[in-house]
Amino acid sequence: MPDERGRREEGGRGYGRRDRRPPRKKVCRFCAAKIGTIDIRDIGLLKGFLSERGRIVSRRTSGNCARHQRAVTRGIRRARHAALLPYSVV
Repeated sequence: MPDERGRREEGGRGYGRRDRRPPRKKVCRFCAAKIGTIDIRDIGLLKGFLSERGRIVSRRTSGNCARHQRAVTRGIRRARHAALLPYSVV
């Protein structure tokens, strides 16, 4: 039963902000592995940064740093231009 402010009483199944732990910070996999360049012919690597619809996954979702996210985006665009990756998935 909520109290006068609309909050649940203690012991309820409320998964509010106070109950959650802060999310673990994602680490850029390229910085961790010390990978300098991203090869556009490595399709398996680049497909990991595409959604099911063929869109490039955001930096927030993938956990890449800004430098490597730009490199991944550039690599995906070049691979699409070279017909190694599709522009869209039907």
